[in-house]
Amino acid sequence: MWSHQSSNRSARLSIIIGLAGIGVGVATGFLIGIKPLYPILALCAIPILFYFFTQFEQAVIGLLILRSSLDAFSALQLPAVFAIALDALTILYVTVRLLVGQPVKVDKFWWFFIGWLIIQSLWVILLPLGGLGLGTPFLSEAIREWVRLLTWALVYLLVMQLKDKISPQKFVSGLFLSLIIPITVALMQLFVPSLLPPMLSIGGGDGFGALAEGARIRGTFGMANTFVTFLLLFIGLTWWKLKWVQHRWRWLVLLGVLTFLFVSTKSLFSLMMLAVFVLVLIAPRLSLLNLIGGILLFGIVIALFASSEFGQQRLASIANTPLLNPDIDISRAILLSEGDHNSFNWRLSQWNLLLNRWQEYPFLGYGLGLSIQVAGNGFLPHNDYIRALIEGGIIGFVTYIGFFIAQAIRLIQLMYQIPRNNRQYELCFIMLAILVSLPIGMITENIWSHTTFFFYWWALFAVLGWNWSEKYE
Repeated sequence: MWSHQSSNRSARLSIIIGLAGIGVGVATGFLIGIKPLYPILALCAIPILFYFFTQFEQAVIGLLILRSSLDAFSALQLPAVFAIALDALTILYVTVRLLVGQPVKVDKFWWFFIGWLIIQSLWVILLPLGGLGLGTPFLSEAIREWVRLLTWALVYLLVMQLKDKISPQKFVSGLFLSLIIPITVALMQLFVPSLLPPMLSIGGGDGFGALAEGARIRGTFGMANTFVTFLLLFIGLTWWKLKWVQHRWRWLVLLGVLTFLFVSTKSLFSLMMLAVFVLVLIAPRLSLLNLIGGILLFGIVIALFASSEFGQQRLASIANTPLLNPDIDISRAILLSEGDHNSFNWRLSQWNLLLNRWQEYPFLGYGLGLSIQVAGNGFLPHNDYIRALIEGGIIGFVTYIGFFIAQAIRLIQLMYQIPRNNRQYELCFIMLAILVSLPIGMITENIWSHTTFFFYWWALFAVLGWNWSEKYE
């Protein structure tokens, strides 16, 4: 009986894959007359589709590893093509499992994520109805932003399908392979500066900081700031690994390389994020030794940051801002931003511009993903809280903050359910430390637009709720 049911499921699976292959073939024929690159990608989809269903575990991990290398090809829109393809594969895989009567694995937080996305879709729906500050001409940008957020939820869903098929420890270890190409490229940029490519991101740099972007390493990423959050995530994972491996020297070397590259990005906001991250890590086990170690680590980072002329200029620029100069108030800083090439003063000017425009539509804002259009100067707000206010108004801002609070609650709940001093607990704690540092960086940076960081963030978030018992060792 069981064999008969299994053969029926296999037959149905073969039929569905065959139909999907026919669909790809038809799409290829249609696209030949539109753009030569599209049919090539469509033809590549056929073997990818076959491999995805026959070698599911390896395919998923391979796709996750590949993502860290794609931002360098933003001009060719490869990250967008990759995201759409990943969404399609995930939806197809889940549909096939449902059709053949196999369970689709989810958890409570994923359902919360989907509910939150449904709420965000209201800003897309209201846009053409005239309920927001902007209207129908910007609908495609709003849809694109919503799909970007949906991709994170689908990454979560896709990784959940690996549950009970691969050990969580092996999955996390596999993600370290995504460091190889970005680190290699970053080291080449560091020692051969002529290899630094031009900026590929749009709206990612501030008006004056972008002028010096060519002096900062960014690996395979569009900007140094997006690279640095990716590095912080893997610094946390490497820290986690150090406690559970036998040959610690290899991971210490990796931690040193990641920290060195982290500093070499010359991102000021990342220093505060790192300080908060380290503080959260040592706080529960606070002792004189841990405190000295934390201060020493942060001191080394600051010293490395200030070891170059560019780093010294970045630190010195703070002295000409309201933060450290009592003779400069916010109004004067905004006026100075027009010619002093000070990144922080420029941010004050950008925030002032956007907050003035937010007051025109305070409750529902202008629309999802439309803060660049509202600013009118081609730049993001460089403050994710102001971005949430501009795009979603007060109501959207509340949902935005609530989303991060929900993540913290989820991590804390898992930590209460797990015995202390095991791998799962420690990884939850590392993720919580990173989560606490994010709001600090969001004050002066566009972290919400760091798609690659959240791609890996949600892949890891899905794994945290798995069964980490000994049978998976």
